[in-house]
Amino acid sequence: MTILAPLALLGLLIGIPIILLYMLRLRRREVFISSNFLWQQVVQDTEANTPWQRLKRNLLLLLQLLILLLLVLALVRPAQIVPRIISGKTVILLDASASMRATDGEGGETRFEQARDEALSLAGELGPGDEMSVIRVGDESHILVEYTNSLTELRAAIGAAEPGSGGGDWETALTLAAAGAQDADLFTMVIITDGGIGEIGQLPENIPAPVIVPIGSSSDNIAVTALATRAEPGNAPQLFAQATNFGSSAAEVTMSIRLDGVLWESNTQTISARSQRAFNFPPIEQDFTTVQASLTFDDSVTDYLVLDNSAVNVASEARTRRVLLLSEADNIFLDQVLRSLPGVQTFRGNVNETTLPNQPYDFYIFDGWLPDVLPEADMLIINPPTSSSLFIHGEAVEDVGQITTLLPAHPLLTYVDIDTLNLRQYTRLGGLSWADTLVTVDDDPLLIAGDDRGRQVVILPFDLRDSDLSLRIAWPVLMANVVEWFTPANLVGVEDSVMVGTPLRISAPLGTTTVRVTSPGGDSTTLPAEEDEVLFADVNEPGIYTVDVLGADAVMQTQQVAVTLFGTNESDITPVSPAAITLGGGTIDQAAREEAQLGLDEFWPYLAALALLVLLIEWVVYHQRLRVPTVGQVVGRRLQRSTALR
Repeated sequence: MTILAPLALLGLLIGIPIILLYMLRLRRREVFISSNFLWQQVVQDTEANTPWQRLKRNLLLLLQLLILLLLVLALVRPAQIVPRIISGKTVILLDASASMRATDGEGGETRFEQARDEALSLAGELGPGDEMSVIRVGDESHILVEYTNSLTELRAAIGAAEPGSGGGDWETALTLAAAGAQDADLFTMVIITDGGIGEIGQLPENIPAPVIVPIGSSSDNIAVTALATRAEPGNAPQLFAQATNFGSSAAEVTMSIRLDGVLWESNTQTISARSQRAFNFPPIEQDFTTVQASLTFDDSVTDYLVLDNSAVNVASEARTRRVLLLSEADNIFLDQVLRSLPGVQTFRGNVNETTLPNQPYDFYIFDGWLPDVLPEADMLIINPPTSSSLFIHGEAVEDVGQITTLLPAHPLLTYVDIDTLNLRQYTRLGGLSWADTLVTVDDDPLLIAGDDRGRQVVILPFDLRDSDLSLRIAWPVLMANVVEWFTPANLVGVEDSVMVGTPLRISAPLGTTTVRVTSPGGDSTTLPAEEDEVLFADVNEPGIYTVDVLGADAVMQTQQVAVTLFGTNESDITPVSPAAITLGGGTIDQAAREEAQLGLDEFWPYLAALALLVLLIEWVVYHQRLRVPTVGQVVGRRLQRSTALR
């Protein structure tokens, strides 16, 4: 125990004048009367009084001295030295991932509610000069409250926080937290989590080992962990569904399948502890758009996380692209790669005809040949022999220099590296102001892509047989990227489902003005289609998202996208020991909590509150004495006096 302001003890000297006031002779009021015959004895007694009188027991005096004592003790600020986490500058990382929705707390309390209580408790430890910030760690991590000493702001921010439905973006959260360590003499990072952090890289050297506050007590949870449909050509779609028991006891589980919201089939299986099981269903012999799997079990099965008891998926629709190939000579490299691409139907054209066929095609490939008039459609032009409305044909260059990729982030160059390409010769092209040069050889364009009057065009100004591109793994990847860039199979390129928290990359077809995304809850977001790809980042809950692309105020194309918890590891709610959590490959030192800075627990708020209570009692006692006596009280006093005289 210590006192922080000992000079305040001098305030006890105020008790001396208070006592003296009670010892002074009473000052009486002068009143004119008709006769003082009956008052002579009173006058004699009064004249016999001295200026001072002996101190008598007085309840008001005792209460007033007690109030003074309590106020002085509050001003002295007695405190107890205790070990605490909070000291100096502190940042709290509040885990808001889906697993924090687990209800394994006392009385069904969620883990996130427990985490909030821990954060509020830590905020209450703030001392003078201390500052605290709180970061919510969800699929998108952000700061709830900047560094402040205001307990009101901290409580409001923490109390308003809610858990998410996806994983936790710990890398972003730690980056935000580390920024607060700059210019801080004392810095503490507190992570309140159930342990689902994973590998998040190396912390900066200026960041002390974080203090881990563990949350959660049970691993009992059963979840849908896989749901997909597959259809072989000519066969009905086959459903694949899987559930996992993360708990410590076997459980009998029933999985129900709904097609477009209507119950289709059910299957019951017993899943052993810490294991998974596939549920078998017959082929789906009916048309459907969406499929939903949900789990049910009796009361004997413990399941603390409800969020993953159901999952959804969308029936995959394979789209076939019609491609017209016109080549001056047989090109086995083109033939082979086009046959290997799924969903591509290739037609061969006649180069001896000067006009193109009237049938519509998704895009055209011109290899060493060009028509008199280029089509108003997407085109891949390889080794152009002459000039066209798109470019000026130049001289052949055999002195091949350094090949350099200028735009590696372009969709055509995804997983494509041709900087080491071996090339015998190429054709120099000009007049390409409408296009982007993705790859150059010296200062000449080697791979060109762009949009000309609504048609997408890709140009390779060399013969494939004059390079080793067709012998590299980059060749089929490049062609797959070209096909997807020309005519995306779907607005959102996903095979089965998207993980919660993963942005939707929406390919906007030609003529798209806006993109509308409707969440599972029915909320719609409209985004302008200013680029070929539109990014929608608010994927924060599982369910079916509907993507509409609009042009001229009309819906051009619609796609439904399934968003699930698959791959987030949030269904495994097993609490992780703080000692097992690694940051950058190292083990967190649990001794950090014991070695935390010493703090002070002050008692002045309690003393001040007690002084206020005593003051209220003193006020009541004082006003009780001022009350006019009743008739019964007067009679009682007279009887007491007469009894005393006898």
